[in-house]
Amino acid sequence: MATQYGITGTTAKGIAASVERAVAEGALGPEAPLPPVRRLADDLGVSPGTVATAYKELRQRGIVVTRGRGGTVVAPAPSVASRRPPRVPEGLRDLSGGHPDPAQLPALVPPSRLSPGVRAHRSAPRLTRLEEAVREWVGPDGVPVDQVTFAHGALDLIGRLLSVELRPGDAVAMEDPGYHHLLDLVTALGLRSVPVAVDDEGLRPDALHEALRAGARAVVCSPRAQNPYGGRFSAARRDALVDVLRDRPDVLVVENDHASAVANAPLHTLAGGGLRRWVHVRTVSKFLGTDLRWAAAACDATTLARHDGRLLLTSGWVSHLLQEIVHGLLTDDGTRALVARARETYALRRGALVDGLGERGIGAHGSSGMNVWVPVRDESAVVNGLRSYGWWVAAGARFRLSSAPGVRISVAELEPADAARLASDFAAVLGESEATYGG
Repeated sequence: MATQYGITGTTAKGIAASVERAVAEGALGPEAPLPPVRRLADDLGVSPGTVATAYKELRQRGIVVTRGRGGTVVAPAPSVASRRPPRVPEGLRDLSGGHPDPAQLPALVPPSRLSPGVRAHRSAPRLTRLEEAVREWVGPDGVPVDQVTFAHGALDLIGRLLSVELRPGDAVAMEDPGYHHLLDLVTALGLRSVPVAVDDEGLRPDALHEALRAGARAVVCSPRAQNPYGGRFSAARRDALVDVLRDRPDVLVVENDHASAVANAPLHTLAGGGLRRWVHVRTVSKFLGTDLRWAAAACDATTLARHDGRLLLTSGWVSHLLQEIVHGLLTDDGTRALVARARETYALRRGALVDGLGERGIGAHGSSGMNVWVPVRDESAVVNGLRSYGWWVAAGARFRLSSAPGVRISVAELEPADAARLASDFAAVLGESEATYGG
């Protein structure tokens, strides 16, 4: 078995390094099984404890996962070999990426005032005027804004918080289906994802309750434009989730409002519900520009101190040049008008596809945001079938933990006339593959 897998080493570190190298080079792919501890120990001439220690280190670093009787396998998205979506075949209409329509984005203009040499950025990491702009942007939606901070995007902030708050092996309640990069991030940090089912109103309270009973120490969720399902919190759903979370005051609640300005749905935030540990995160890449890797967060005082303390020891601060650009766009009347038009445009395009599919008896989900989720029996059959009609959509596998199959369709650049054609082609593919479908 050791020869088959190419695993070598006589110490725990050596064995772990051998496995990591095989994963990074592709010799061990995602989900590949590793030899049982005792068998590998016999093959390498070491003690079972040495192999067990190597496997523990690999688990903590997100390279492998243990599945009870299923043994130890390479993680679906190991931290040494980042999982990326498949390349879009030439000549196909790409509806898989989840990106905004470039025509709906403002022109990015560098600030007229560049950073004048050396400044004490660590002592003043945030532009005061941008802090105030964030409070004016977030506060009216009911989010407490006494403490705000910045990061290099939502994944940067969430990854930093989870690494500070939790330890390898801890559980995180994650939306299922959910944003694949967040699912991968949790694995890469050596944490365990506990699936929480979602519907058109976001996290289901009963599923969240079960995840917390299973020991989840943090919850990551989207209050609107949930990716990929498109759900949004209603006021009633928000209240039900807060009722569940109040019984777990030490659980960190991370609310990722990634598409805020173009979600076309009101915000019913968990942040103002009397929770002790919470953070509300907003980014601008969906409506100001994908290269603006910046996030704003409002949070409780403890979370602020822990995040900013770790930020100080790593990147130190977010570029003031980036902050100047974001401030200029957030406070510009012309940009605000463009964003408002984009919000209506995305809602029109999303509705056109959902309605078109519905007219053909195909259940689809997408009550907010830029994506539509369509449940199917066989993801590969649907993806390949639509490919033959000139469309490229995302198979749902990389978004799912334990939920049923589906495909994600990004509608940001899908005009209503094209949506009608896609719906017709989708129905034809389902008929050809004899897949079952529904809402």
